[in-house]
Amino acid sequence: MADDEPADDDAVDADDLLDRTGFDADASVLTRRQAEVLALRERGLRQIDVADRLGTSRANVSSVEASARENVEKARETVAFAEALAAPVRVEIPAGTDLYDVPSRVYDACDEAGVKVGHTAPDLMKVVGDAAGDAVQGREVRQRLFVTVASDGTVRVRRP
Repeated sequence: MADDEPADDDAVDADDLLDRTGFDADASVLTRRQAEVLALRERGLRQIDVADRLGTSRANVSSVEASARENVEKARETVAFAEALAAPVRVEIPAGTDLYDVPSRVYDACDEAGVKVGHTAPDLMKVVGDAAGDAVQGREVRQRLFVTVASDGTVRVRRP
């Protein structure tokens, strides 16, 4: 939602949202304040309304929100890294690789590990291309990628 679009902020209670989602500051990479700001912003409140509610400035809300989103992204990358370490199949896709060559590399590694992939070659190319974002342009892998396949066949793609 854009910052200039008002929301019905009276209907949104940050404490209630955090309680209903099971937020635990001791177990989270987010501070309680970061979680509050994200919860309110995700419910459509403008930064100025969040600032008024929390008794701070819009600039502070913007800074807290940016830090929170950065922490969430770091947490996602950490989880992806841990999953990659545990995955029985890990395939490095060097820059310059043709996207059409990726499925055979992944299938060969899966065959060696005895892991079944639940994707056809075109589906796998789409999964890799979509997850890689701008690291893949057209058919060319422009940045090194890591493709992992879990025991259940789940495919994950990471950019280092």
